[in-house]
Amino acid sequence: MENQDNRNREEELDTASEAKAGEADDAVEIPVEDGSLEEEAKAAEEENGGSASENDSEAAQDGAQEDGAEDAEGSGSAKEGFFRKKKKDKKEEAMKTKIDELEDRVKRQMAEFENFRRRTDKEKAAMFETGARSVIEKILPVVDNFERGLAAVPEEEKESAFVEGMNKVYKQLLTELDNMGVKPIEAVGQEFDPNFHNAVMHVEDENLGENIVAEEFQKGYTYHDTVVRHSMVKVAN
Repeated sequence: MENQDNRNREEELDTASEAKAGEADDAVEIPVEDGSLEEEAKAAEEENGGSASENDSEAAQDGAQEDGAEDAEGSGSAKEGFFRKKKKDKKEEAMKTKIDELEDRVKRQMAEFENFRRRTDKEKAAMFETGARSVIEKILPVVDNFERGLAAVPEEEKESAFVEGMNKVYKQLLTELDNMGVKPIEAVGQEFDPNFHNAVMHVEDENLGENIVAEEFQKGYTYHDTVVRHSMVKVAN
């Protein structure tokens, strides 16, 4: 019984202690200073604002760096394009200069070839003329012999077959020479011309007049208006 009472007394003491402790807790006031709270809030705001400003500054710097990099890249591309265009222009100019030089060289070679062709044609024509003159000079004595032979035929034999054959050959030879451009020089009765006539004799003849060809000893010929052989003549004074 006594123990029961002690236990109850202890419980009551414990209850009273707890009640007093609760009242003490309720009675304790935590001093709060408005200024410190404001300072803490301001510090926090500044910290956040500073962080935000720093973030904004870093972002701006990053953007500026990116813009600078883009500008630098654009400037580099423009510069590279400029140098590439300049190099291309120089190359085109060099090619144009080379083409002009080649065209000038071709024109010069064509002009030289044309001059060579003309000179060659002229030389060939001169060689042909020289060769033709040489052949004609060798044929003319044959013509002279035909003329002398036909002139020596008696009148009664001129109708013979042999004489007629010789006469036909002589006429054919003259025809071929005429086709080649060989023409006889007119002499008898013409005024003496040293360019065509070669005077080997002079005669006094009042009927003919002065410097008139009186007789022809050997017939002269021209070839394309150039004298192959001068006429050998007798001139009256």
